[in-house]
Amino acid sequence: MKEIFQLPVFGVFITLAAFVVATQIKKKWNYILFNPVLLAINFIIIFLLVFNVNFEDYNNGGKFLSFFLGPAVVALGVFFYEKYAEVKQNLKPFLIAVTAGGVSGILSVVFILILFKVPDFIVQSLAAKSVTAPIAIEITKLVGGVPEITASIVIAVGIFGNAFGPLILRVLGIKNKIAIGTSLGTAAHAIGTARAFEEGKLPGVYSGLAMCLNGIITALLTPYILDLFLLF
Repeated sequence: MKEIFQLPVFGVFITLAAFVVATQIKKKWNYILFNPVLLAINFIIIFLLVFNVNFEDYNNGGKFLSFFLGPAVVALGVFFYEKYAEVKQNLKPFLIAVTAGGVSGILSVVFILILFKVPDFIVQSLAAKSVTAPIAIEITKLVGGVPEITASIVIAVGIFGNAFGPLILRVLGIKNKIAIGTSLGTAAHAIGTARAFEEGKLPGVYSGLAMCLNGIITALLTPYILDLFLLF
């Protein structure tokens, strides 16, 4: 049995199976906490614990699925091309919104953590919480944080945005599809973008663009913001 768990096909199969089951549960019981990504992660963790499977064995196949995250992001360019004319008309408010969201996302978490006198390495690890994992991890390495902490928080932020983002926006009276997509991409990166596409192609396009732009903004500004705040 152990040899089966070490096969790459095992990691691929268990990941896809967990997500399919989670999706069916979401369809049957449309409860906000039954988010497919969150459920799938928990199913995989429980399976690995019950059958005493090492994460390294699981990741022999799981890493192949992770590889496709990059091409999936690039594929968003197809939708951008289709909606280019419409995006161009809203480019200025879009850039302002993402820049404001990206900067406030860094400042808010840094300010709150410093206010509660959290150790510097935690502040450095969480400053890039709102961008996609590969970018966030590289930023954390640059500023002296712990990449493992960053990775886990980035995933948690994405899941929270995916599950609760649209609800929070609607409670606040925000119903515009462009605003919803931009918000999800800025605050909840790739997992939020997946949720934005459930709202429609247009919010998905804006979410993908917001995710990319916020990644650039966060990469450029985080080191300087941390230097400024951690001096005091």
